[in-house]
Amino acid sequence: MAEKENCVRVTRAMKRKAEASAVDQTPPRKRVVLGELPNLQNAVVPANEGSRVEPHKRKSRTKSRRAAKKALPIPETAPEVETTPSDPQMCEPYSRDIYEYLHKLEVDPNRRPLPDYLAKVQKDITANMRGVLVDWLVEVAEEYKLLSDTLYLTVSYVDRFLSFNALNRKMLQLLGVSSMLIASKYEEITPPHVEELCYITDNTYTKEEVCKMEADILKALKFELGNPTIKTILRRFNRVAEEGNKDPDLHFEFLGYYLAELSLLDYNCVKFLPSLVAASVVFLTRFIIQPRMHPWTLSLQQYSGYKPSDLRECVLIIHDLYLGRRGGSLQAIREKYKRHKFKFVAVMPSPPEVPAYYFEDLIE
Repeated sequence: MAEKENCVRVTRAMKRKAEASAVDQTPPRKRVVLGELPNLQNAVVPANEGSRVEPHKRKSRTKSRRAAKKALPIPETAPEVETTPSDPQMCEPYSRDIYEYLHKLEVDPNRRPLPDYLAKVQKDITANMRGVLVDWLVEVAEEYKLLSDTLYLTVSYVDRFLSFNALNRKMLQLLGVSSMLIASKYEEITPPHVEELCYITDNTYTKEEVCKMEADILKALKFELGNPTIKTILRRFNRVAEEGNKDPDLHFEFLGYYLAELSLLDYNCVKFLPSLVAASVVFLTRFIIQPRMHPWTLSLQQYSGYKPSDLRECVLIIHDLYLGRRGGSLQAIREKYKRHKFKFVAVMPSPPEVPAYYFEDLIE
């Protein structure tokens, strides 16, 4: 009987020793797949359950935690990418170098369309036909929920191809869908299939014709596909224009995107560099929202490299597009930005004229 009691005591002692050693050892952290990480914004690190804390220390820790909660409020939702002024994707420490690199790319003649290709190269295609094609491509992009970057690249490929290859008007739509196919493969995670693009043209073209045109475009562009677009540079200019704002102004951003897409419709904007169009869009956006305030600033001038006088022609063209004086029959972009999703920016009122003195150079 005594031996049995001794065995029980030994077993209990070993069990206590094992529990004590288990408390002292920190359990290994479990590896978690990045996509499975929980939202830790409001998480509180638990105290070690095995550690002994004296009553007066527990009370002071509780007070310090409450004070920390009051001093450092944590937002309930994470900020959205591309809508915060401190957007990490904009690479703020290197923004100047990045912009200079993009500017070098946009002036590369191998990546630029001819400013007057309709007069010099094309015999069967007019500026109005080009506008109708772009308007239709906007509808296709909406149908398949493509990124706006895909649309900009598509129009760029169309203009560059037409700069060096005369085309029959019956093949213009084929050029458009094939350019969108290439741009989708470059930008999208899941680009539409060739059969879908044939279907969207009411099967006017076969799969073989689309693939052949795709190959012809790639050869004509010499596989130089990664151009900086208006949208690429506009994202950066918006950060400068919204400097000092903690929260993004969605009306400002959506109105800028609307004006930028309107510029795609007009053949007269082909001659302008994407950076100049983006600067003109920011200028006009600020004017529409606050007509009595000068739409350009020294910081925008220094960052973009454009003075108000440099933007005059492009601003007036886009302003006419906004008011329907140009391309009034092309409605796809206008209908797109009349929706609640884009804050109804297409129906925002604008003064009929931009004062001439707004285009006078700023004095530093």
